[in-house]
Amino acid sequence: QVQLIESGGGLVQAGESLRLSCAPSGSTFNSFAMGWFRQAPGKEREFVSAISQNGGNTGYRDSVKGRFTISRGNAKNTVYLQMNSLKPEDTAVYYCAALLTFYVGRYYQNADEYEYWGQGTQVTVSS
Repeated sequence: QVQLIESGGGLVQAGESLRLSCAPSGSTFNSFAMGWFRQAPGKEREFVSAISQNGGNTGYRDSVKGRFTISRGNAKNTVYLQMNSLKPEDTAVYYCAALLTFYVGRYYQNADEYEYWGQGTQVTVSS
């Protein structure tokens, strides 16, 4: 059973940065495509970013392109979301998700395709 542990959330002012981390417990991420999703109060969970199993392909929602960067650690055992130039509308609970896949170069934007989820980490951006 794969458990995902997120960290790095917090309270920042607009324009500042945060880096979220997602590490596995009980497994490694080597065979997994990974994604980050977020959910703001009263809103649906939405896709933020995703990375393929081999780390070679990434995807972002339009509103974070150029500000957020997803990456995998050297051993591919940790996934990061570097968030720069944060805006109040980025405020949400951020969730890490993992999907076991043999398509090494594909990333996934649909939350329904992910098998494992973390508990979430709160990101709050004040104006």
